[in-house]
Amino acid sequence: MLSRLVLTDFRNHADTVIAPGTGFVVLTGENGAGKTNVLEAVSLLAPGRGLRRAALGEMARQDGPGGFGVAASLNDATEIATGAVPTAPERRIVRIQGAAAAATALAEWLTVLWLTPAMDRLFTEPASERRRFLDRLTLAFSPAHAVHSNRYDAAMRARNRLLGDDSPPDPDWLSALEAQMAEHGAAIDTARRETVSTLAEALADQPEGPFARAGLSLDGWGGPTMADTLAADLAQGRRRDAAAGRTLAGPHRSDLAVTHLAKAQPAALCSTGEQKALLLGIVVAHADLVAARTGHPPILLLDEVAAHLDPVRRAALFERLAGRGQVWMTGTEHALFDGLGGDAFRMTIGTAFR
Repeated sequence: MLSRLVLTDFRNHADTVIAPGTGFVVLTGENGAGKTNVLEAVSLLAPGRGLRRAALGEMARQDGPGGFGVAASLNDATEIATGAVPTAPERRIVRIQGAAAAATALAEWLTVLWLTPAMDRLFTEPASERRRFLDRLTLAFSPAHAVHSNRYDAAMRARNRLLGDDSPPDPDWLSALEAQMAEHGAAIDTARRETVSTLAEALADQPEGPFARAGLSLDGWGGPTMADTLAADLAQGRRRDAAAGRTLAGPHRSDLAVTHLAKAQPAALCSTGEQKALLLGIVVAHADLVAARTGHPPILLLDEVAAHLDPVRRAALFERLAGRGQVWMTGTEHALFDGLGGDAFRMTIGTAFR
């Protein structure tokens, strides 16, 4: 977990320093004050593009010099940092203990999970959003998942470009790219299925409560047989994929299927409140699994979560999260977090109090 966070020219934060506690971290303030920006900064301390998936150039302070920095000290004295410089605003820089590192290496030091108001539509959005959500969960169990995903995507983009050329593509080069896709695609599919199976089992064992229990499965493409034959399928489907302008087989075609167990109903057909409860239940159960497996609970970022819960579910959420590591939450009103007691670290714009 983080013992210190420093934001430099990030969004609306020119120079913000936060020294949070080890449990609940509550950020309150008016809309537009920069609470979510702090959560986004924390999310950048893990592989990926953060909770907004914004371009790096958008993160630099508008009236600043260009570029930005997010630096953090971990409780074990490890120093990690990321950002961009004004001369290359779209090139991400990552440093661990002062040495340059790949963004994927961050997964070895921190697990960061988040829920934002935009994710309330997760179950009704395209499958790509659910795959992205699942990959974040999978990364917590398998740090190498980020490397496999990046290499698979790079090989697929190269293959698509070759198939889209006017001149006939080099068949040997295509075969080499398809072999890479098969290797990394199989690893991606295996890691995802292990995550879904483990999490589904944990959710099924939980008693009924204020948060609906979710049933999980991985639908669409995948499974040992399909993963083993991906290279051959890609080779046979070159003409098809060239006509479509994209690759039609592989783990990028999978979908995370979620059901409300008690109602035996797809999550997409549940009410907005039920969908929120399902999503919260998945994230909290996953956090418990990560803590049990690694000995280190993940950092949870919950943006405006308390405002959308009734008092019963809000109290249940606080009780469920207590003692489970560092949980960052935002809200516009202090009263939303009265149930946390006096041990939470609380911060308003420019002012920290306990």
